[in-house]
Amino acid sequence: MKTAVIKYNAGNVFSVMCALRRLGAEPLLTDDPEEIRTADHIVFPGQGEASGAMKCLREKGLDKVLRRATQPLLGICIGMQLLCASSEEGDTPCIGIFPMTVKRFRPVRHEDKVPAMGWNNIRDLESPLFNRVAENSYTYFVHSFYVPISPFTIATSDYILPYSAAIGRDNFFATQFHPEKSGSVGEQILRNFLAL
Repeated sequence: MKTAVIKYNAGNVFSVMCALRRLGAEPLLTDDPEEIRTADHIVFPGQGEASGAMKCLREKGLDKVLRRATQPLLGICIGMQLLCASSEEGDTPCIGIFPMTVKRFRPVRHEDKVPAMGWNNIRDLESPLFNRVAENSYTYFVHSFYVPISPFTIATSDYILPYSAAIGRDNFFATQFHPEKSGSVGEQILRNFLAL
């Protein structure tokens, strides 16, 4: 089972590759459109800044490749945000699989720190991605921007306000949290994705 991991100028790829290998996948870090098109699964991970990431994806033509994907695709962290229509970060047009605008967290109280960093629970789990994952399980987040709740929300979390912890549409899935850093819960989510 070949799993293409998208190579672009966003970090945190190594831990994703290791997590996939532990589950018996054969991850291939690539920016080759043909390798991506012929993969069984696509993982679109990353940490970074939206406008720079989109610039890199467009230069390589990867935005079009991802938009046309027909196999299961999992966006992680900024990968989730870039699958949306646009982001307030740099006022960036994104890939547009999900018709939402990514919003910046705006602190309300003194204790509201941005970025939101650390373990938070996920709930309202509504997808095969969360088979055998308990409501209110904890996963690991690091983010200054969030995807609002919408009809595409398949899991929610709460920091300053409720937001989408995960979204799904057809063969596209995405998590704001990092499953590769979320212990046994994250491992189960990745296992579920590879079984799709």
